[in-house]
Amino acid sequence: MLGVTLTAYIGARTETRRQAAIERQQTRQDLAQRDNHLRELQIEHLRWRREHRQAAYLDLIEASNTADQANQQYFRELLAITEPIPADQARLAEIRQHFKHAEHLSYEVMLEGPAEVAQAAQRLIDALAAVMSEVREYAQTSARQTRSAAGAETAGWTYLDQQKEFLGTARAALDEISNLA
Repeated sequence: MLGVTLTAYIGARTETRRQAAIERQQTRQDLAQRDNHLRELQIEHLRWRREHRQAAYLDLIEASNTADQANQQYFRELLAITEPIPADQARLAEIRQHFKHAEHLSYEVMLEGPAEVAQAAQRLIDALAAVMSEVREYAQTSARQTRSAAGAETAGWTYLDQQKEFLGTARAALDEISNLA
């Protein structure tokens, strides 16, 4: 009888240990599965974040290019004119609307971040505002025939430099997100 009781006791104890080992294994598997699910969610979020930022950055570049192209076209037309003419206020207002659209999109970029991209976006908009201001000033002085294109040309080169800086900074920020995934 003692042998049977001892065997039953050892059998029960072995079964308890085996059951505990199975439960620990199941807990480890559950934790690993939860960790994998969280990792997949993080990767999905990072991809969404990258796509969202990339769209905002691209929208800003396209809008600032539209404003710059309209501004450049008007400037080229002004350069070709030999006699004094009044500034085309409707044209200047149209160019201003393009600028305001780009400026509005820069706010989204600034909110999306990161800080380096937000600062580069602000410098881009400031440079675009400066070149547009120079062309507006040139248009107004063109009516008096006291014109110099140097300021507009310098501001244009500054704008292009800021655009390159913004693109480089934005690309680096997008690459950072890709590297995290």
